[in-house]
Amino acid sequence: MKKYIFLITVLFLILGCNAEKKPRIAIAGLAIESSTFSPAKTVESDFKARIDEDVFSFYPFLEKDSTLRNKVNWIPTLRGHALPGGIVTKETYESLVNKTLEKLEKNLPYDGLFFDIHGAMSVEGIDDPEGDFIKKVRQIVGYDTVISTSMDLHGNVSYDLAKETDLITCYRMAPHEDAIESKRRAVTNLIERLENGKGKPLYKSRIEIPILLPGEKTSTRVEPAKSLYAKVDPETKKEGVLDAAIWVGYPWADEPRNHAVIMVTGDNKEQVKKSSEYLAKSFWDVKDEFEFIAPVGNLTESVDLALETKTKPFIISDMGDNPTAGGAGDVTWTLDRLLKRKEFKKSDGPSLIYASIPGPKLIENAKKFKVGDYIEGYVGAEVDNRYSPPIFLKGYLRSIKKGDVNAKTEIVVQSGSIFTIVTEKRKPYHYIKDFTDLALNPFVTDVIVVKIGYLVPELYNINKGWIMALTPGGVDQNIERLDYKRIKRPMFPMDEFDSEPDLSAVFIPKSD
Repeated sequence: MKKYIFLITVLFLILGCNAEKKPRIAIAGLAIESSTFSPAKTVESDFKARIDEDVFSFYPFLEKDSTLRNKVNWIPTLRGHALPGGIVTKETYESLVNKTLEKLEKNLPYDGLFFDIHGAMSVEGIDDPEGDFIKKVRQIVGYDTVISTSMDLHGNVSYDLAKETDLITCYRMAPHEDAIESKRRAVTNLIERLENGKGKPLYKSRIEIPILLPGEKTSTRVEPAKSLYAKVDPETKKEGVLDAAIWVGYPWADEPRNHAVIMVTGDNKEQVKKSSEYLAKSFWDVKDEFEFIAPVGNLTESVDLALETKTKPFIISDMGDNPTAGGAGDVTWTLDRLLKRKEFKKSDGPSLIYASIPGPKLIENAKKFKVGDYIEGYVGAEVDNRYSPPIFLKGYLRSIKKGDVNAKTEIVVQSGSIFTIVTEKRKPYHYIKDFTDLALNPFVTDVIVVKIGYLVPELYNINKGWIMALTPGGVDQNIERLDYKRIKRPMFPMDEFDSEPDLSAVFIPKSD
């Protein structure tokens, strides 16, 4: 009997030791794109902040009983995400950062930290919020902790962010169909470096490239971005290279850090240098080949083309106020002009869905009516009225999708042959279900106008014709006419270059 008790005790000790050997990894991050060319402000209620165990719901590869979940003692803190919008108020930023730091401090120490950010957050009075955030994190967790950072390729990598992080990567696809895969890569790299005892990579090369382009010109669906980004993964297979990444940067914020960047990390200095310079030169060599992913035109040209096209649906991207890039989402300029076109004045005219415009007061009024009733009221331009005032929308209530604790109410108002989706808060329309839930059939509609840039997969797959309209707003695609004052110059495509830029590898010191 004593022998069995002894064996059981030993077994428990072994299991206990093994459990203690699991690395302790925290999760934290804030993600948003913020346009400084929009009058909108982003406040704390705009962020969906997952905390503690709820953070896991953001990562399918960390679901319960998954391999990566069980290999680590995870300590999730706060991971906040907001729809792209205007500059984040300083009060909001400090509140979310301080909540994160308090949670991190409660569970010290950590072997690693997964820093999950976007990279294009702008904050009142702070030029480099992600760099500021990670420095504050370092003050809590110290420099023995290995930090692995995951980013959007439209983010910005400042010197401070590059220095304070140890492992860093970003998406390799736009649209971002590899977002979860990229986050998994950041986590996997971190766990492997902790398990094999190698810890922080010996070398980090960062090369600034004086290029600033919108995502609508750099989609990896088409050349030259398709071939450029295809060069990234092979470099990660080179001996002594851990990861490589190309950041396009975010063009709708006027800050010194906004430009393209190459980063390569690894333990072989010569190969890290060679890979980073190869990717930087590859980017610069094709800079003149970047064009919009689809045909572009002014609004009149776009609508004329849509009406001439016999197949349906024809999709028009209303790009200047795209809420998925940082637009306020309530610019009425396009809708105002559509409502004035004679082709759409009668109910039997070409069908057009406009998605969408905020109109909280009209929606509140609509709750008193039933489908089929006549309704009228003001919509839009409560935030961004620089180009067009609020519209007095009138027509028939065609559908209503009542909100709940998780969503806001949406309605459809028919004016002539235009079906305008009115929302309580700005909302992008990406999915077929977004339309069918409102009793709209996008497959048989003649024209669909969406506040978006390049089409996300579901819309891209159904389009039978597509043009991107160069409309005004906080994320104007004609970036050459934006009033930049603080970005580094010269910058392509805004400036001419007297000589080739220096694209030599710049080694960033280890975080400690």
